Amino acid sequence: MQLIPVNDIATGKQFLQVAVALYKNDINWIRPLDKDIDEVFDATKNKTFRFGEAVRWILKDNKGQLIGRIAAFVNKKYKNKGDDISIGGIGFFECINNQQAADLLFNTAKDWLQQKNMEAMDGPINFGERDKWWGLLTEGFSEPLYCMNYNPPYYITLFESYGFQLFFNQICFGIDPQKKLSPKIFERHSALAADPDFSFKTIKKNQLEKFAADFTTVYNKAWAGHGGLKQMYVEQVIILFKKMKPVLDESIVYFAYHKTEPIGIFLNLPDLNQYFKHMNGQFGLLQKLYFLYLQKFKPAKKFTGLVFGIVPEWQGKGLDAYIIGESQKIVQVPNCIYTAYEMQWIGDFNPKMINVAENFGDTFRSRNLVTYRYLFDRTKEFKRHPVVG
Repeated sequence: MQLIPVNDIATGKQFLQVAVALYKNDINWIRPLDKDIDEVFDATKNKTFRFGEAVRWILKDNKGQLIGRIAAFVNKKYKNKGDDISIGGIGFFECINNQQAADLLFNTAKDWLQQKNMEAMDGPINFGERDKWWGLLTEGFSEPLYCMNYNPPYYITLFESYGFQLFFNQICFGIDPQKKLSPKIFERHSALAADPDFSFKTIKKNQLEKFAADFTTVYNKAWAGHGGLKQMYVEQVIILFKKMKPVLDESIVYFAYHKTEPIGIFLNLPDLNQYFKHMNGQFGLLQKLYFLYLQKFKPAKKFTGLVFGIVPEWQGKGLDAYIIGESQKIVQVPNCIYTAYEMQWIGDFNPKMINVAENFGDTFRSRNLVTYRYLFDRTKEFKRHPVVG
């Protein structure tokens, strides 16, 4: 076997081609856009490079065929609750079903991280935000959501046989958006709906600055400082919303208010992978035109939940049911295009949000991903991610 560092355009393309070779017969794999992977490792586009560095390798067999890849990275900002050691990361791992090949990739990443004075490695994770490329798929091997990891089941053995241990589970929930909600939801919804101090709005593309400010208020109260999540600023959210604007569906982004104060958010988007699975990893001019065609004439029937948040003072008081009940009035109408729904992952260290997801109604656990951890000092006590909230 031959291990090759990614250090030029040619090896960068081969890094992408590893996955293409491994998944060529997998009907559920959706090839990510090349640009989405490349931008992770582009210091001009990924702000995480301000706080760390990343390196990649590809693996070939003795015949020169691509059989694996891995990335390793250090990020000074990466920290989980309870961490008292320096943690590096690995990600974008792909490998044939061969433990020797996997061990070579893992050992190479570990050696590099140890040279950077790291004491453990988490993986597979992203060199950046947690809403993309995070975790190893362990249950629910169906078509992945946009920027969500996908892998064959044997990867579990490759990781665990090497010595990785489960740090936390990442649970996704699905629901039939056209199925009638449970009476419990309606009962809890009606209690707040009857109070004129509560109101519910959908986002408006011509008022993105206003809704960005409301989003920031709820987000920072609900999440900042939890699970490694940092405070967001209005300017950041405005940029984020403007980037999402071309794919934003006003009918599935919701805000709840008490009097004039924003207290809840429910951000959903059409599942972009329902479009990108036709692009073969490319997004040039022709693909962009085709994307617009699909949006207009063959819109995605699946939408996905990115953020559901309630400020602490209104948690446990029925606001989740109020938001769900109000959104149901919009989604469950004749000729609605959406027939499937799946939420992005919730860490098992956050039982409050898992409870909210389970109270949506007839939800089911659609898939599970795992963030693994490997301690370099094999005598050190392993600890799972502590519960937050």
